[in-house]
Amino acid sequence: MQQKKILVVGGGIGGMSAAISLARSGHAVELIDLDPQWRVYGAGITITGPTLRAFKALGVLPEIEAQAYTGHGIQVCSADGARLAVLPTPVRPEDGIPGCGGIMRPVLHKILSAKVAAAGVKVRLGLSVEKIEQVHGQVEAELTDGTRGRYDLVIGADGLFSRMRSLLFPQAPAPQYTGQSAWRAQLPRPPEIDRRHFFLGGPYKVGLTPVSKDRMYMFLLENSPEKRRLPDASLPQELERLTRSYGGIIGDIGRSLTAENTIVQRPLEAFLLPGPWFRGRVLLIGDAAHPTTPQLASGAGLAAEDALVLAEELGDGSDIDGALQRYMARRYERCLLVVQNSLEIGRREQAGRPIAEQTVLVEQSLKVLAEPI
Repeated sequence: MQQKKILVVGGGIGGMSAAISLARSGHAVELIDLDPQWRVYGAGITITGPTLRAFKALGVLPEIEAQAYTGHGIQVCSADGARLAVLPTPVRPEDGIPGCGGIMRPVLHKILSAKVAAAGVKVRLGLSVEKIEQVHGQVEAELTDGTRGRYDLVIGADGLFSRMRSLLFPQAPAPQYTGQSAWRAQLPRPPEIDRRHFFLGGPYKVGLTPVSKDRMYMFLLENSPEKRRLPDASLPQELERLTRSYGGIIGDIGRSLTAENTIVQRPLEAFLLPGPWFRGRVLLIGDAAHPTTPQLASGAGLAAEDALVLAEELGDGSDIDGALQRYMARRYERCLLVVQNSLEIGRREQAGRPIAEQTVLVEQSLKVLAEPI
């Protein structure tokens, strides 16, 4: 075993997954995050079957099943709430996982951060990387507190607006607004919401995702030619306006919204970063490398898969350069499919294409993603 010294920049899902996987392989891992409190926002996220498979490999599936929601299938409904069809969420029987799920980000953060601590990872907060320099097969990193360190490998897992990406690839494209904004609101979960739901055929795509036995979140993808940010105090009223044309449960939810529903709204931004996603001994993973939109609910899953594949290819650390090449060979096309198909689904949603045209690409993509990584 040639233990390597590895720096992970970013303490989100991808960064924590990388720290867990690499420490478990016997490497000395340090994780830094810019937020001194290592906070996460309270929005819910949807989990696909492949994401649950990755979390199973990380050793956290039992905690997720106990504290979140897992199940099978997506109920497709009309804008007035009529049930139309169930989209399958395929998984391989041998994987032994549910087809999908939902979880609150703070819950997932708590589960993963506990696993990071148990793995013996050194965590330092309130820090990012100021400079990087490749020196004799190592990376010298200067952190924002002025300290320096040398590492055999540095991993940028610092998200959509990655500082590491700008250091590594100064000419990389900037994230582009897709024409949609995502709204999310936390809600009580009634008994009839027994799985994920899509409400299609109205002015926007709306969905409900259970995140526990008694909680769920609603999402709405608003079409808007320009990005807009609204003050928190106006969010309940504006989301109520956006849901007025919906009947059934969505209409009922819209009329009942208050600030207690913890509503968040953000523009959707993404882009395609050409490969390779590394230079020398510095690698980007997760949203730092392949930021996507939520149409396939696969951003978190891809980040966790990135970490697992990297740990597999790095092995004992004897061939870092070859490991990074092999990593790209396994990850590029899969991540590209998610980004491209998510953007295409978003375009179909914005164009108001028939429900079948919106859902067919979701179904096709989930079938591909169920295959082994």
